[in-house]
Amino acid sequence: MFRLKLNHIILYKNLLTNMDLKELPSNVGDNKISEETSILISTLPSHTDFRANKLCNYQGSWYYYNTLQGVLNFQAGFKPQDTDIILASYPKSGTTWLKALTVALMERSKSPSFDHHPLLSDNPHGIVPFLEIDVYHESSSPNLAKFSSLPRLFSTHMPMHAMHENLKDSPCKIVYVCRNVKDTLISWWFFGSAIHKMEPNRSLLESTFKAFCNGTIYYGPIWEHVLSYWRRCLEDPKKVLFMRYEEMKEEPRGQIKRLAEFLGCPFTKEEEDNGLVDEILDFCSLRNLSGLEVNQTKKFNKVDRKNFFRKGEVGDWKNYLTPEMENRLDMIIQEKLQGSGLKF
Repeated sequence: MFRLKLNHIILYKNLLTNMDLKELPSNVGDNKISEETSILISTLPSHTDFRANKLCNYQGSWYYYNTLQGVLNFQAGFKPQDTDIILASYPKSGTTWLKALTVALMERSKSPSFDHHPLLSDNPHGIVPFLEIDVYHESSSPNLAKFSSLPRLFSTHMPMHAMHENLKDSPCKIVYVCRNVKDTLISWWFFGSAIHKMEPNRSLLESTFKAFCNGTIYYGPIWEHVLSYWRRCLEDPKKVLFMRYEEMKEEPRGQIKRLAEFLGCPFTKEEEDNGLVDEILDFCSLRNLSGLEVNQTKKFNKVDRKNFFRKGEVGDWKNYLTPEMENRLDMIIQEKLQGSGLKF
């Protein structure tokens, strides 16, 4: 049984006695939701998004039902290794770029050449899978044989507190990348439109904006997500590296060197003198990755890989948000982050 709060277990017993199975929540996206999870969902706050998909709030975050199943599987079964590296982010905050950079940093010890690089044959999301969406999506005890080489690289969109019990005694490292909320919103709007094969129209933007503002967005509220990693970084900076997308764009050489240092694979003077830092940055650039055949012709989790690459610009939100929308979002974020020391 999943490690759930005692009051949930009590509710389970009552519900099993009094509830007809037809009253349990319907599954979203697949048929992998266990009866136990369906019962849990029926006890949680729920919300229907602007596409009529249902979300529920578990431990302060909003998940679609199938994602919640993966979160529960992870919490029940994941056992970290000391050398594990987990790349974390709120969706559409620079996840793909962070994965590519990390893979390139770790891969350089195996081969100095880019001719047969893993990123030429697979998307960054295929190389660094999501714990709750991929690895633990169907089971709390998946086959991890393919992760035999160390360090193991994983990723997640879960907030830090969702992983706390599993990771609290482990020295494994976590890298978190955050992005300006307004740019994250716009990227989310375009991505959502693309995967649902819809035009990124004004109505959908306003619905996405509303969900961001009231916190009922997938994996939201975004401020709680960012703060969970920010606070953990302040507590243990040797375990959690907090990176900003804007700083990565403004000073890429300094930030990739910072990332390499944190991961325990700093650049040597010889590597820097030979231009390897710039070579990795160029190889992992949006221009290069988006142009690779592997990212133009295949899918990842039923999503066209090309949809993971759009503009990657800082400040693109100015082209779409009204001054009223900008001010409202700024006021909400300022209020939610007040006293944390974190600013956007």
